Amino acid sequence: MSKKRVIAIFSGNRAEYGLQFPILQAVKNHPDLEYKLIVSGAHLDKNFGSTISEIKNDGFEIYAEVEIEMAGDTRTSTSLAIASGINNLTPVLDKLNPDVFLVYADRFEGLAAVITSTQMNIPTAHVEGGDITEGGALDDSVRHAMSKLAHLHYTTNEQATNRILAMGEDPWRVHTVGFPAIDLIKEGSFENPENIVNKLKLDPNKPLVLFTQHSVTTEFEDGELQLIPSINALIKLANEGVQVILTYPNNDAGGQSITKVLNRTSELKNENIQLHTSLGRYLYHGILGLAKTSTWRVACVGNSSSGIKETPVFGCPTVNIGTRQQGRLRGSNVIDANYDEEDIYQAIKKCLYDEDFRLACRNTINPYGGGNAGDLIASSLANVDLNPKNILRKGMNLLGENKNGWFR
Repeated sequence: MSKKRVIAIFSGNRAEYGLQFPILQAVKNHPDLEYKLIVSGAHLDKNFGSTISEIKNDGFEIYAEVEIEMAGDTRTSTSLAIASGINNLTPVLDKLNPDVFLVYADRFEGLAAVITSTQMNIPTAHVEGGDITEGGALDDSVRHAMSKLAHLHYTTNEQATNRILAMGEDPWRVHTVGFPAIDLIKEGSFENPENIVNKLKLDPNKPLVLFTQHSVTTEFEDGELQLIPSINALIKLANEGVQVILTYPNNDAGGQSITKVLNRTSELKNENIQLHTSLGRYLYHGILGLAKTSTWRVACVGNSSSGIKETPVFGCPTVNIGTRQQGRLRGSNVIDANYDEEDIYQAIKKCLYDEDFRLACRNTINPYGGGNAGDLIASSLANVDLNPKNILRKGMNLLGENKNGWFR
């Protein structure tokens, strides 16, 4: 009987874990694989809901907890946090020495993890590379850097695959698997309407807005300024009887100023506004799922990637605010709005009350796969050639072409 491959999976924050869940589940259930979950970042921070408890409640064993010190909200805090992540993760990976180390997406915690593993000659898999978000966040630079360091790539769409191939990566390393979160959505793994109403004290007869706005990391000083128009529009809607669920941002630079505004908004004691540090994937997707029925009037609002990548499956009308998700592949259910109170207000009204648009949203085409990403990733991890001479030695498939003195 062959030895199971050990797959170490790194999770650094709540949103990332929700997307990794199907991968964890598939690796856990695969007969030839053994998972080792490394939890870090905001999962361990009580200010962001200590979401490590959600992981434990889901039944996953945690191999190690890796602290990442994020001591501030300045331009130096993220780079120092990356250094902290590398320092604290190195002995964990040295002890574990997994067959493959899997990291998700485009955040600074993941960048620290990928630097650590690749410098230790551990075969590293990267999920969701090749996407683009041209909106002024550091996500693109971080994501592409992670892709060039990684040895295996699992993308959410063909466009992303083509971009990674355009970086010169070997085609055998790149796999188009779809967006993992869709696996759970297709399974119906989210909270039902009755429990949502009871847990959040909602009125099914009132429209509902689910709101999350993160900082734009290259403009983190403007986080509060960019948020104020959204909050003003939401307060106006709440005064008109619309229920508003606010959630905390990620722990990026600029996030603390956003959190302060959200806390002040909560202190207004408007009966239609409630604030949560974290809803958890199960409840969050359940709220989006309310849009599947014509009786609920639901809109997802803000600048979270979930508003782009997860809402099409539910047919949920979405208002994407500002530039953070600019350039990302999206469905026809998304309306873009500027940092302008009236622009945001009118876009949300369209999502809640325009019957033609609401119907079109329920029929929107999902561009992010068919809902089997977890199994595809697990199968690949179980069968890929891990000979160090093959997987660790990365080639460059783009040759410089000399034309009239210029290299193309």
